[in-house]
Amino acid sequence: MAVVTMVEYGSLPAVRISAADGAQATVALFGAHLLSWQTADGKERLFCSSQSALDGSKAIRGGVPVIFPQFNVRGDGQRHGFARVSAWRLADSGTDGALAWAEFALTPDDLAPATAQAWPHAFAVRLRCALQGDTLEIDFKVRNTGAEAFPFGVALHTYFDVGQLDAVRIDGLQGARYTDHQLNTSVQEQASLRFEQKHDRLYQAPPALTLHTADAALRLEQQGFNEWVVWNPGAADAAALADLADDEYLRFVCIEPARVDQQALAAGAEWSGRHRIVCAPRG
Repeated sequence: MAVVTMVEYGSLPAVRISAADGAQATVALFGAHLLSWQTADGKERLFCSSQSALDGSKAIRGGVPVIFPQFNVRGDGQRHGFARVSAWRLADSGTDGALAWAEFALTPDDLAPATAQAWPHAFAVRLRCALQGDTLEIDFKVRNTGAEAFPFGVALHTYFDVGQLDAVRIDGLQGARYTDHQLNTSVQEQASLRFEQKHDRLYQAPPALTLHTADAALRLEQQGFNEWVVWNPGAADAAALADLADDEYLRFVCIEPARVDQQALAAGAEWSGRHRIVCAPRG
């Protein structure tokens, strides 16, 4: 039977979404942060750092951080925005046969006073996680509830647990233009992307990719977004991150649907994006 229940994850209040077939996800109210997704076979598909704080004192390293209303420093506000470090509300939840889902909400009334003052726009954001079997769907909606347009960027910064980095490849990027962390622009020539060192690229990419790990092939689909960010810090950068163990970079790859440049949302308008992940375990 599919159920949605309140639990604790570390010191954080969270929502556990359990599908009838055994698939399960856990979402913290802090940041509406998806911390864990297990497919119906019980296998964890997301990575969370062993060194990350789980008490609401800082952003969580791993899972699916919600990047809004600013990606990195592409804007004049808080780096990566305030959504990932704000207290969201459970707005609704339910089941539909084997499908289980929960929806989370954030408005200016939920923000810390200093944050609301720094970004004084009227908005309503919803994030919906739905799962069953080997499929996870994350829907993200932004509505401008004010009288003036505001700019925003958005991304779902998904950390996939890949087990062994040297066994990973990503298909679907061949021919895609990208910009790397040094702002060099080029085209992906190889049919499959593999990881040998630090990788930080923004791809103008097709709507679907396939992530191959040692034990699964995950098809990643996006709607509404227009880019993929692919990131792994490599050894040197991982060692410099206080909330990541030195060797943990070997366990994950970040592949995130994104719209990194801030674009205006007109008064009364709504934007929506979807990230759909379908996992096919290898026999």
